[in-house]
Amino acid sequence: MGTAWRRAVAVAATGLVLAGCGQGAKSASSGDSIAKLEIMAPADPGGGWDQTARSMQSAVTGAKLANSVQVTNVGGAGGTVGLQKLLNERSESFLMITGLVMVGAVETNASAARLEETTPIARLTAEDEVVVVPADSPHKTIDDLLAAVAEKGKGVSITGGSAGGTDHILAGLLLKAKNIEPAKLNYVPYSGGGESLAALLGKKVDAGISGVGEYKEQIKAGKLRALGTSGPNPVPDLNVPTFKDLGVELINWRGVVAPASISAEAKQRLTKLVTDMHASQQWKDELSKKGWTDTFLTGSEFSTFMAKEIGRVKPALQDIGLVK
Repeated sequence: MGTAWRRAVAVAATGLVLAGCGQGAKSASSGDSIAKLEIMAPADPGGGWDQTARSMQSAVTGAKLANSVQVTNVGGAGGTVGLQKLLNERSESFLMITGLVMVGAVETNASAARLEETTPIARLTAEDEVVVVPADSPHKTIDDLLAAVAEKGKGVSITGGSAGGTDHILAGLLLKAKNIEPAKLNYVPYSGGGESLAALLGKKVDAGISGVGEYKEQIKAGKLRALGTSGPNPVPDLNVPTFKDLGVELINWRGVVAPASISAEAKQRLTKLVTDMHASQQWKDELSKKGWTDTFLTGSEFSTFMAKEIGRVKPALQDIGLVK
């Protein structure tokens, strides 16, 4: 692992980073304010990473935690173009949005830039994944669906987002949990949840995987049946089990990292700013408006979480044949 990564754990252990992940913090005094904060969304405008960056901009500005906040977009290759730019960044007041999608993109794009070489700051939000089937499907449970895959192989089609993304990774993990050969997976990727939803409702595929938000209304309307969700706890209103009994847990998380080159003091200052933002009413309003789940985590706990995510995503992508 990189020097910055090891430093992240050491700083947290010595107490330089605010204690208590997920705990509120008092608003920063004017003396704590960063003069100019830069936030990079490593994607084109409009997507989840861009929305996260601009929600941070709104909250930090509203809570007066920085004198100015600038958001830039650097799209391309699942965020790895932006990641490369981050590794060359020398500013000590610079954050980049990241998440599970980037963990997979680093592997599928064989990126020279890696998340291990960044400075972890905080996990911010997450969304559970859900596996669904059309309402009249013969598959009543996730075990039913996986048994059909084991028996019929590519005769059972599962749709989701882009190849190598969160949805595809979850499909691979579910097959692995039942010791089903990866070659049996017939995954039909679409660029957006709307397209996969249309394929499900049109009976063009047997099952679908997406973030809960993409399918929730159709589940409530009785047009889709949810077989289970991927987070650590059941999703309110869905009344379906998690995949814990299969040993599978996956959340589509988003967070922020800083350049590898920043000092321990700069890391402390950025962590405090994000912690104060998390405690602000402005950020709570953004979470409510966007419908995001608050999964705030900083310090060594976030570093450990990221390391575990990186460690398990590559084998999952190897299992489904996207990475050698």
